[in-house]
Amino acid sequence: MKKLLKIVLTIVVLGAAAFGLVRAMQKGDADGGGLTLVAVERGTIVDKALATGQIVPEEEISVKSQISGIVKDCFVKVGDPVRVGQPLVTIIPDPTPLQLTEGERNVELAEVTHKRARADFEREERIFEAGLSARDQMDAAQEGFEQTRIQLELSRERLALLREGKIKKATGGVDSIIRAPAAGTLLERLVDPGDPVVPLTTFQEGTPLMTIANMELLIFKGTVDEIDVGKLEEGLPVRIEIGALPAAAVTGRLRMIAPKAKEDEGATLFDVEVEIEDRAGAVLRAGYSANANIIIQEKADVHILPERLLLFEDDKTFVEVAGAGPEAEPERREVEIGLSDGINVEIVAGLEEGDEVVERPPKEIA
Repeated sequence: MKKLLKIVLTIVVLGAAAFGLVRAMQKGDADGGGLTLVAVERGTIVDKALATGQIVPEEEISVKSQISGIVKDCFVKVGDPVRVGQPLVTIIPDPTPLQLTEGERNVELAEVTHKRARADFEREERIFEAGLSARDQMDAAQEGFEQTRIQLELSRERLALLREGKIKKATGGVDSIIRAPAAGTLLERLVDPGDPVVPLTTFQEGTPLMTIANMELLIFKGTVDEIDVGKLEEGLPVRIEIGALPAAAVTGRLRMIAPKAKEDEGATLFDVEVEIEDRAGAVLRAGYSANANIIIQEKADVHILPERLLLFEDDKTFVEVAGAGPEAEPERREVEIGLSDGINVEIVAGLEEGDEVVERPPKEIA
C-alpha cells in the first residue's frame, strides 16, 4: 500500500511541474515571443589594433672582456646604478704551463736579439764617426736596434699579462679591471668569482659578464597581426596595459612599424615599437608582459548600439524599432552607421538616444 502511495505522489508532482512549464512557455509567447528591447545609448567608441609584447629598455649593453682568465672580484650586484668607468669585475690570468713557458722564452729570445742589435749599432756608430762608413748604414743599424727594443718591451708586457693580468707603465697601464662602458642600471650579472672568462675577439663572441641599460628610456616592443597593420601609421596614440600593473594607465606613441613580416606558428606578424610618454607614476621593469592598444580612431559622446542588432540588405542598414503599443509590430527603420569597434557601432542618423531596438532570439536549428 505504501509503495502504491509513493507512485501516485510521484506522478502528481511530475504532472504539476509539466503543467507549470507549459504555462510559462505560453506566457512567454503572450509577452512577445521572446523579444528583447535594447536602448540606444551615448558613449565612446574606439577603433583600435592590438599589439602583444613586452616592456624593454631602448638599448641594452652587454659587457665583455678582451682578456681571458678567471673572475676574481665582482664589485656590483643586480639593480645597482653604475656610472661610466666604474669598476665592475676583476679578471686574473689563468695561463697554461705551456703559455707561461713560451712567454718566458720569448722574453729571453727578445733580450738576446736586442743585445746583439745594440752591439751592432754601437759598432756602426763608431765606424761612422771615424768616417769609414756611409750614413745609410748607421741609420739601418739604429733602426734595427729600435725595433728589437720595442719587441723586447712587447714580450715583457705579454709575460706580465700572463702572470699578473696587468701592465704598469709610466704613462698609464693596462689592467684586468673591467669597467662600465656606459651609465645605467645593472640588469644582469652573468658571472661570479671563480667563473672562467673567454675574451672577445674577431673570431669569437666572448663571455658576457653583465648587462647594463638606462631604465629611464623604456619602450614597448611587440607584434600586430597583418590584418591590422594596414590601418596603422607612425605617431598614433597608444594605451599600454601591463599585466603586473592592472591599474597603471601607461600611454605612448607608435614610433616604428616593421617593413617586413615574420612568421610565428603559422601567423603573419609585424614588429612594432612604442615610445612610452607617460608612466602614470608606475614603476616599470624590463620584461613586463603588456598589451598595446593602438588607437586608430576614437569618437566620444556618440549614439551607440550593439552591432548584432543591425540588418543589412541591398547596401542599406536597418534595425527593428519597438512599436507604439505592447501589441504593435516592430517597425523596420533605415539607419546610417559610422565607426565600429567590432562589438558596438556608431549610429549617425535614424535613431536617437533612448530609442528601443528589438533583438530577436536566435533561430533554432532543426
